[in-house]
Amino acid sequence: MSLRRSIRCSVFTVAFSLLAQLPVTAQDSPLDYPQWRGPQRDGSAAAFVEPVPWPEQLTRQWEVEVGTGYGTPIVIGSRVYTFTRQDDDEVLSAIDTATGRVVWRTGYPAPFRANAGTQRHGPGPKSTPLFYDGKLYTLGISGVVSVFDTGDGTLLWQHPDPSVDPLYATAMSPLVDRGNVIFHVGGHDQGALTAFDANTGEVTWRWDGDGPAYASPILAEIDGTRHLVTVTQAHIVGVSPATGELLWQRPFVSNSTNNSITPIAYDGSIIVSGHNLGVTRFRPVQRGDRWDTETVWDNQDVGLFMSNGVLIDDTFFSLSHTNSGQFFALDAATGETLWSTAGREATNTAIVKAGNLLFLLNDDAELMVARASRAGFEPFRRYTVADSATWAQPAISGSRLFVKDLSTLALWTLD
Repeated sequence: MSLRRSIRCSVFTVAFSLLAQLPVTAQDSPLDYPQWRGPQRDGSAAAFVEPVPWPEQLTRQWEVEVGTGYGTPIVIGSRVYTFTRQDDDEVLSAIDTATGRVVWRTGYPAPFRANAGTQRHGPGPKSTPLFYDGKLYTLGISGVVSVFDTGDGTLLWQHPDPSVDPLYATAMSPLVDRGNVIFHVGGHDQGALTAFDANTGEVTWRWDGDGPAYASPILAEIDGTRHLVTVTQAHIVGVSPATGELLWQRPFVSNSTNNSITPIAYDGSIIVSGHNLGVTRFRPVQRGDRWDTETVWDNQDVGLFMSNGVLIDDTFFSLSHTNSGQFFALDAATGETLWSTAGREATNTAIVKAGNLLFLLNDDAELMVARASRAGFEPFRRYTVADSATWAQPAISGSRLFVKDLSTLALWTLD
């Protein structure tokens, strides 16, 4: 069956009234939150301005049922987009940010049965959509790559799921670079880091040296060379974002086979962590015509499981899985542990930074706001922002907080 016929047969699109409003097709606002971990892919909020004074409670402006899944909502102009599951379909929804009205929904059949190790986490999807040049790019739980028109939800092109699923399904979120959208697709032993032409869906390059893990890639410029840095099943690697050529790799194997932490670029180096792997900073170094890596520091006091970290100036903040959840801070230059809390703080937290502020959304729906301090943990506000578990990273845009719980999306405001 041709791709066009397959799309026509399998895709449903429900259009709602008032669709005549002009859609946003270009990312041009400081309020936009266009991808995983925000505008810079580093955990930053979009154009946040601290309120004076802070409210005692947040205001819930609206709430809408969108389906299950753990992808971050993304915000472009006057719309927020969510990628979720409704029954056996994966669905992308466009929602008016002012009213919560669903503008359009487009879905496709995506039956999925989680293995025993992931059943309690549900059937996803877990990947955050990517906005680029008037289009939305998604990765389904079983590896389906799809591209939608931002204005009306039309499915533009799609690649089916690979023949071999990743062990725990997919969770990586795509990245865009110079007209290519980059996904890590396939199973743990038969996967490929793949760049697709953003307009046509044609494969630009593939690197099939190792299967995907569950982390998402970043771009970093090091010594004048651009590196696409990502975590695989057995390594952390740097490849050329233009050609897919492997530049360097170093062993990186978690005993849970669940590497899910996005690397962070810092001063010509990379900070990375994984379950029971501590936190490591290493530097890619060019020696002649080849690249290698050298360890700058390695801290085994703490480690990250599913909670990503953020850098504020020269301090790295996150939640360690040690002692049933410890918030901590490291000196990013030296790796020294500056402080850590006693433990039993949270099972998982999603961290967003804004200036010297830390927003920490725990999976029990408690949102903590803290000052980023090298002296100790300084939370000063605690808000409840959902009625069920909150595994998804929130999108913070201006004074607006878009929070996805198990099945709903809500807008909370600070004013």
